[in-house]
Amino acid sequence: MQHHPKTTALQDIARVTLGTFMVAAGTGHLTFQRREFQAQVPDFVPLDKDTTVLLSGVVEIGLGAALLLWRRERAVLGLALGAFYVAVFPGNVHQYTHQISAFGLDTDEKRFARLFVQPLLVAWALWSTGALKALRNRRKSRKAK
Repeated sequence: MQHHPKTTALQDIARVTLGTFMVAAGTGHLTFQRREFQAQVPDFVPLDKDTTVLLSGVVEIGLGAALLLWRRERAVLGLALGAFYVAVFPGNVHQYTHQISAFGLDTDEKRFARLFVQPLLVAWALWSTGALKALRNRRKSRKAK
C-alpha cells in the first residue's frame, strides 16, 4: 500500500480539522468531560470505566497529534483511526440503548442520530488521509498481477 498518497488541499484541511477535533476530544476524556465519557462505556468492557476513558483519551490525543504532524504512513494512520472509531462505536450504541444523557444527547432521537455520525467519522478519517485512494490502488495492483 502506498502509505503517503498525494492528497488535495481540501483533504489536508479536513485532516487537520479532524486532528484538532481528536486532540480536543482526547483532552475532554482526561479532564472536563470525563464523567460523560464514562457513562458511554459499555458494561462488557473488562476495564474500569475511568481507566477505559483515560486510555481512550490518550489514544485520541495520539491519533489527533499524528494527523496534525505525521507526514509518513498517513494512509496507515487513516486506517488506524477508522478502526478506532469502529472500536468505540459500542459506546454510542450503549448510550442509545440505555437512554443515557450525555453530551447534550438527552432524547432518544438525538442519541439515535448520533449513531450515524460514527460512519461519517470513519469515512472522514479514510478520505482525509488518502487511505481510501491507497486501498483502491492496492486493489488495482493486485488485480493487475
